[in-house]
Amino acid sequence: MTADGRPDPTLEELLEFVKETRGFDFTGYKRSTIERRVARRMSTVGAQRYDEYFDYLELHGEEFAELFNTLLINTTGFFRDPQIWEYLATEIVPELLATRSDEAPIRVWCAGCASGEEPYTVAMVLARVLGDGAFRERAKIYATDIDEEALDYARYGAYTPRQIEDVPHDALEHFFERTDQRYVFRKDLRRCVIFGRNDLVQDAPISRIDLLVCRNTLMYFTAETQAQMLRRFHFALDDDGYLLLGKSEMLITHTDLFAPVELKRRVFRKVIKPTMRDRVRVMAGNAARGHALIEAEGLREAAFDVGGPPHVVLDHNRALIMANDAARRMFALSPGDFGRPVQDLELSYRPVELRSHLDALARELRPAEIKAVRWRMNDSDRILDIRITPLLIDGVMMGTSIAYIDVTDPHRLQDQLAGSKRELEQAYDELQSTVEELETTNEELQSTNEELETTNEELQSTNEELETMNEELQSSNEELETMNEELRHRTQEVNEVNSFLETILTTIGLAVAVLDRNQRVQIWNGKARELWGVTPEEAEDEHLLGLDIGLPVEQLKSPLRAVVGGGSAREEAVVEARNRRGKPFQCRVTFLPLGAGGDGHVSAVIMMMEALDA
Repeated sequence: MTADGRPDPTLEELLEFVKETRGFDFTGYKRSTIERRVARRMSTVGAQRYDEYFDYLELHGEEFAELFNTLLINTTGFFRDPQIWEYLATEIVPELLATRSDEAPIRVWCAGCASGEEPYTVAMVLARVLGDGAFRERAKIYATDIDEEALDYARYGAYTPRQIEDVPHDALEHFFERTDQRYVFRKDLRRCVIFGRNDLVQDAPISRIDLLVCRNTLMYFTAETQAQMLRRFHFALDDDGYLLLGKSEMLITHTDLFAPVELKRRVFRKVIKPTMRDRVRVMAGNAARGHALIEAEGLREAAFDVGGPPHVVLDHNRALIMANDAARRMFALSPGDFGRPVQDLELSYRPVELRSHLDALARELRPAEIKAVRWRMNDSDRILDIRITPLLIDGVMMGTSIAYIDVTDPHRLQDQLAGSKRELEQAYDELQSTVEELETTNEELQSTNEELETTNEELQSTNEELETMNEELQSSNEELETMNEELRHRTQEVNEVNSFLETILTTIGLAVAVLDRNQRVQIWNGKARELWGVTPEEAEDEHLLGLDIGLPVEQLKSPLRAVVGGGSAREEAVVEARNRRGKPFQCRVTFLPLGAGGDGHVSAVIMMMEALDA
């Protein structure tokens, strides 16, 4: 981040570079998450700044794969949050089935499916409710993710015993087949789960979906990107479709798109938009992808016929070419009147003389309005406003629109309003003070409400951030467990090698000690223990000259130093010694260098002690 809190422009350039070269668009992800994940890779490769890592990416193409695996947190599992899946099986799926015929397909979209545990969980839930046969016939589960590597893993449907720990035992027996080291989801049911790449930010949504599962994915994106994705989800769902989100995602500010069904379990239902125009507006939303619908001519004429006040249209020759139902009834127009000049029809002079107004319209090419025209119609006096509008194409007048708007009721209301206004003016002074007090109170309440909404959104953002960090910690913990397991294997191998070495040293029948360059005992075999009465625990890590044994170690300094210094490849000495029982004997001591290479460096010395007489 820069000093004023704005995103580091170098990070933005890095994300744009990744988008242009590899097609992955991370610009909609939350910057805090991106910064943490990129910093992790930068630390691994030794880059201190974003521009250094930018250069590293350009020189090492293989780093892209490591970066993507770090940014795309594929943390998931079978039956994560079991109470949600229980609610789905007992409430949501039965309600979906009740509103559809027995042969109707059930379409599910699992967005952000990672390594496939979640779509297979949905498959198990549906198969339990429908039965295996009906599931194979009716269910289609579309599982999508942006990570091709995770999708390849998910297509196999093979999981380790650790990954299937949360699968109930009866479901494990019914839906999985055991191989040598893994559990594989049944092939006949796996055909109903279709995996494919889909970028929720850029790609078109899958349509006609009954159930859309997108858990703990939205929280990685900014508020603007979340809104764009939710509009796509709204477009994808059927009118009675359901949306299932993660436990940190609540849709507080998107109640116009989704209504909560069970907020505790994060189940939402699509808010139905009544018209095609509304549905297109939802889809177009924030992106420039919404295309205006070109409605059929018949629908347009039908809408003109039933809508609005009496309305007629004249062509450029002032012949009647269109009249809606209200106009036909108002002027008693028959099919034979269409195509006739307006001057031959009653409407040319009733309720007002039109010809002079049409002449003025042809000269000025500006809309005109004739106010408060009184006309007796259906045994009642009516007041009409007549609007005359030129229909222009490229500045040329091609026709005229004439609308007759009944304003009788508004005029009557105006008369009543005038009387009421006089009465209200008398009470206005008394009410003014009360109104001002109410306005002040309302502004205070509104301000308090806005503060609460801001606080709520901040809490929601913090919750999403904590959930993200929790999943990152879970991912790191899994990596540490893997490394720990490898360390245990290697420790076991070292112990086996040490045991093997101890067996060899014991078998050769000589008292053997291995000394480091500082003449400290590293290995003390069993024969040495029998000879001198000192155990390996007492001898190891002790200086040879400090051992309390019957060997005159002072006499061995010279040959020992010669071997340690690399000046000799073998040194022997015969000294008078006493064994652990105090019995004197002659002892041959042989020193051999250990680890001496071409450079003459000695890392340790093998010291062999042999009794020449009993």
